[in-house]
Amino acid sequence: MSAAFEVEKLGTVPYAQAWEYQKQVHAEVVAGQRKPTLLLLEHPRTITLGRAARAENLLLSEAQYRAMGIELFSIERGGDVTYHGPGQLVGYPIFPVGRQVRGFLRQLEAVIMTVARSYGIETYATPGYAGVWVCQAAPVAGWPEREEKLCAFGVAVKQEVALHGFALNVNTQLEDFNLIVPCGIKDKGVTSLQKILGHPVSMNQVMERVVQAFGQQFPSFDFKPATSAKEPA
Repeated sequence: MSAAFEVEKLGTVPYAQAWEYQKQVHAEVVAGQRKPTLLLLEHPRTITLGRAARAENLLLSEAQYRAMGIELFSIERGGDVTYHGPGQLVGYPIFPVGRQVRGFLRQLEAVIMTVARSYGIETYATPGYAGVWVCQAAPVAGWPEREEKLCAFGVAVKQEVALHGFALNVNTQLEDFNLIVPCGIKDKGVTSLQKILGHPVSMNQVMERVVQAFGQQFPSFDFKPATSAKEPA
């Protein structure tokens, strides 16, 4: 039995190039010219601003970011400011979701929670904050525990098919998150599989586990986009 979706592993792709390719694949899925498709890739150092982005969550000027080799893009996904860079697995599931955007986000969270569990990491989702989180012990006795985000999510839906997706920190250089207020959340941190496990993690292995978890969450699609090509009468 073939999978309900295709998988493309693209390596490291500049953000602008990946964005254009996303839109091309999206158009093909909407038109019924290809199966739903999961794109897996990494980006060079990039900051993206979603529809809810606030200027104060950028801690440097655009010129300063560009001088550091970091590109900035304003895009149509939901959410605030986020960072992409080497060692972070980015997934763009270009799947038909209809109007079930919240349900789709919950499924994406479940995928990443399954992957984390396969490494012995317990994670959870937090109502009101799309993402997958871990709870770190307080550095000082009596202090509250600290929540840290392992994976960020942000999607857009056009013609009932999703764009954008998730950013899972595998071996990401976490210091770069200090250049922004990630997702506009000031009182929570950011983490990675490498930080939690104490050693680098194989990106190829993570991709294999992500694909397997997607297969469990999306064994089939119950509907097609409303604008899909129809058979002639």
